[in-house]
Amino acid sequence: MTGATPQEWEPVTTSGTIAVTNLHGQIDGLAVRLDRAGTGETPGAPLAVAQGAALIDLLNLRGHILGRVADYERAAELAERLVHVAPEDGTALLARARTRATLHRFAEAVADLGAAGRSGADEATLDAERAVVLQALGCYADATALIRKAAKRQSDFTTLGALAVLQAECGEVTEAERLFGEARRHYQGTSPFPLAQLDFRRGVMWHREGDLDAARACYEAARRRVPDYAPARGHLAEVELLREDPQAAVALLRPLTWASDDPEYAGHLAAALHACDRFQEANQWRERAAAGYDELVLRHPQAYADHAADFWLTVGADAERGLQLALQNLAFRQTSRAHALFQRAVLAQNRIAQTAP
Repeated sequence: MTGATPQEWEPVTTSGTIAVTNLHGQIDGLAVRLDRAGTGETPGAPLAVAQGAALIDLLNLRGHILGRVADYERAAELAERLVHVAPEDGTALLARARTRATLHRFAEAVADLGAAGRSGADEATLDAERAVVLQALGCYADATALIRKAAKRQSDFTTLGALAVLQAECGEVTEAERLFGEARRHYQGTSPFPLAQLDFRRGVMWHREGDLDAARACYEAARRRVPDYAPARGHLAEVELLREDPQAAVALLRPLTWASDDPEYAGHLAAALHACDRFQEANQWRERAAAGYDELVLRHPQAYADHAADFWLTVGADAERGLQLALQNLAFRQTSRAHALFQRAVLAQNRIAQTAP
């Protein structure tokens, strides 16, 4: 089956390059204002909390767009400070819930959402956030129910996009493709980020289905919208590797290793360089990725155990370590992908055992 490319409707948005520049400016400006609020008025006052929550959301957005783990960590640290000074403020609790969900600390995120609800946070917003957590945990039916419940208070684009991603996760490709198209047609904003994210998630769906042409078209659409979009660029490099064009993959990945602190891109670059028979350089990037994953698994095991396991099962070439991390990931999440990763690790370990003298 060949997926449709995202050409049927092209809303006009701000230039992605300008939007990223503006994002940097917004973050810097809010950080300055928040510092002033902290030294002038009471740190837990509504204005300071609102500014802090806005900064947290922007940091999480930049962390995703540019592949910056440091932004996620800065957002999490700020969220902890906000809740410390305003422990019963629903806005602060909601902001911390989002940072915890981003780092896959799902039980703590759910606890924060419950506390935010008791503090008067908007119920539709809480339902949408709970749906994100449930989807990440593989509870698709419950997530769908919450998204549809939240739909009464959210935009059509937000609801349709969330449902499209959920259907894609469930393997309902035909329905997901319809919803992705519907979501695009309902977009009324000017920011390029939501559409780039939608095209990226559409590409991930076709990537998993093995339709590399459709996946490539979607990733390219996301990059046209936001040229610096790290996940789209990284996944496009994976597609180029699968299409046996490692040189193209190297060209895509090098800029990511300069701009992003996520070891995933260093690991993929190692694989691409190895495919180009540039073994010494590949080993250097492999070592860099290994060190990065070791650090991240210690700091954020729930968020990076699966990525680290995949690294060790592939370019990292340490099946035993991959198995340990896959088992650790399975303890965090009983999803189909977590089980599939564990099975891959078991098979890899068995192959090594069978070939051992």
